[in-house]
Amino acid sequence: MILKVDNIELSYDGRIILDGIYLQAETGKLTGILGRNGSGKTSLLSIIYGTVSPKYKLIRLDEKPVTKKLYKTGLVAYLPQFSYLPKHLNLKQAFYLYDVSWEGFIKEFPSFKPLLKNKKDEISGGELRLIETYLILYIKVKIILLDEPFSGLSPLYIEKLKTIILKIKKEKILILTDHFYNDVLDIADTIYLCKDRNLKLIDNKEKLVEHGYLPLNVK
Repeated sequence: MILKVDNIELSYDGRIILDGIYLQAETGKLTGILGRNGSGKTSLLSIIYGTVSPKYKLIRLDEKPVTKKLYKTGLVAYLPQFSYLPKHLNLKQAFYLYDVSWEGFIKEFPSFKPLLKNKKDEISGGELRLIETYLILYIKVKIILLDEPFSGLSPLYIEKLKTIILKIKKEKILILTDHFYNDVLDIADTIYLCKDRNLKLIDNKEKLVEHGYLPLNVK
């Protein structure tokens, strides 16, 4: 499956945020989006998902225009930057609700096994972020949008999560934004930089320096 996003124009209070955006993502390849705070990355994901309505947009799946909001098709799941799990659910109920295997999760992260009956307020921020990202990755949809999935995670959890993402991308379209650019560069097949209201295709770290996203002495 190939997702194409084209001709996006978004403004807030007369200020243009995104203009003439084009992005292509496909099953089997991870698409990464880098950019500074306020560059429009989250707005772009929200437009693709369908919760933000721009002035113009064209979204196609396998060249067929998507005529309704993508989240209404049942094809997409979106990890926002904020926590989304309801406070009243414990982890057992959450994994059941999202139809994701708890046994599969604790096989990857055995230290979480005692947390089965815990609710979100009884779990650390990093642990909660990992759990919510895992749930989104394993929801039975074809398209996954991840906004800052590595935020608040320890290096060990990031490495494990990257391994899972690389496995998941074989069967789903994956689009990911994050400020941990080295981790994005490590796993992404296609990288865009969101800058000056547009997306710039990036094929190496030097291009990020040229565009001013990274300093000259970056390693």
